[in-house]
Amino acid sequence: MRPALSYHVADIACTPFSEEMNRSMNRRSALTAAALCVAIAAGCGGNGATGDASRDSAKGSAARDVKMWLPFNEGMALAAKEKKHVVIDFYTSWCHWCKVMDRETFSDPKVKSYLADNFVTIRINADSRNERLIYRGEEYTPITLTRSFGVRGFPSLAYLDREGELITIVPGFVRAATFLPFLQYVQKECYKQRMTFEEYMRKKGECG
Repeated sequence: MRPALSYHVADIACTPFSEEMNRSMNRRSALTAAALCVAIAAGCGGNGATGDASRDSAKGSAARDVKMWLPFNEGMALAAKEKKHVVIDFYTSWCHWCKVMDRETFSDPKVKSYLADNFVTIRINADSRNERLIYRGEEYTPITLTRSFGVRGFPSLAYLDREGELITIVPGFVRAATFLPFLQYVQKECYKQRMTFEEYMRKKGECG
């Protein structure tokens, strides 16, 4: 049995993956997942850190951009047709840091443009029980799919390859200055070369 993966950068730790997640990941994904989990600022972890602050009024915060995000089934069908990578945003209505990521990261013009050109973006309300989602021939609700992916805190972003296979999940708020090069790293498929994101950054965005 492979141990749970975690990765520490400047005293910031990503949420460890669950055993279920480790079993579901292929060998390539398991080897690269920890290396991808870098430069993550404070997020909504499973330890209840969101607390009352996560239920603050939405006043002054950006509304969730429904035009940018597709429902799961529609998005996965489009990704299969266009052979694009997928970003899945697992969120909840009560998550404070989900709103911050909307306001400070997803609303960034360069991030929005790069996502639109190179990725299919999907958003899942992890508290929802009413939708019927199909992944790899299995049927889920948003809650059960969230658990199946091993998500423990919010926001969490799942990255899927062009075949719909999970590459990794990165939990927590990520600033635009880190998120954009990370998207480029995934889109260039540098993870297939067993290159870590840190190495990619040291090489100034080159995979070779």
